[in-house]
Amino acid sequence: MVSDSELLLEVTDLKKYFPVQKGVFRKVVGHIKAVDGVSFGIKEGETLGLVGESGCGKTTVGRMIMGAYRPTGGSIWFQPPNGATRVDLAAIEPSKMKPLRRHIQMVFQDPFASLNPRMTVREILAEPLVVNRIARGRDLEDRVRSLIDLVGLKIQHLNRYPHAFSGGQRQRISIARALALYPRLLVADEPTSALDVSVQAQIVNLALEIQEQLGLAYLFISHDLGLIRHISQRIVLMYVGRVVEYAPAQSLFDRPRHPYTEALMSNVPSTRPELVGRKIILKGDPADPMNVPSGCPFHPRCLYAQQLCSQVVPPLLEVDAGHLVACHFSGSLNLTGCDALGCAI
Repeated sequence: MVSDSELLLEVTDLKKYFPVQKGVFRKVVGHIKAVDGVSFGIKEGETLGLVGESGCGKTTVGRMIMGAYRPTGGSIWFQPPNGATRVDLAAIEPSKMKPLRRHIQMVFQDPFASLNPRMTVREILAEPLVVNRIARGRDLEDRVRSLIDLVGLKIQHLNRYPHAFSGGQRQRISIARALALYPRLLVADEPTSALDVSVQAQIVNLALEIQEQLGLAYLFISHDLGLIRHISQRIVLMYVGRVVEYAPAQSLFDRPRHPYTEALMSNVPSTRPELVGRKIILKGDPADPMNVPSGCPFHPRCLYAQQLCSQVVPPLLEVDAGHLVACHFSGSLNLTGCDALGCAI
């Protein structure tokens, strides 16, 4: 595990429960446990991949870090610059959050919906600088031009509106806007899922180049294992609001320790024709976050489940250096890694 002193962001036992209300008087009849005890850390300049099926809670984690959702429980410790004292974003008052927002920015999934269609690119990029009183006049124009250049677009693009751009170009504009305040952490929520494959590669390579130039840390949220392997140093795998595996990227793909991880890897396109047909087809649907199964939430779909799995929730334990897994039988299972499956990632 990474020591606390090395972490830019430390998420501990984070929870978010959404109340379910029914009837005329809106009586609370239950809770959707979107995030239920998630913990991880991100070092400065590192990329942490957050992976899982749709509905597993990964986007909710990102939004709690940004302050869009107030956590039900847990802490989000962030290290401001210049040696300032760490602050808990989960407990801080909204009025005190504003000075910290410039250090944590977000890139959204849909690049068209996240851009104001009535503003030119110049206005979109200038707005965060003006609102935070960082630049004006000639300095403002110079900063806007440097941002558009940083993401590989041209100066003449500044006077156009979002509808005049392709999806990939709009996402570059979104990235430029997120970088306007020179943040320390960038939360990227499925930033390439709405783009063509060739454009996805351009955006990912751009993200890597910017990270090298500016020393940014990324929380990269995705369901695409190939993308996550390419960009991440460490990976957190979520299932129904909980972490099931947390490991360095190479360790995770060489030797997965959780059956859910193995199943996801088996469904990545293979480069070896003789291995076609070895896909693990999970039975049933993902668990309902309002009615999570007893014991291990994955046990109704697990090929290796035993009686203990339905009775006791497995703790997240370290099985190798920096490799944590929540599975009662991870030590006795001989799971197949991505290389053996011929994954094209």
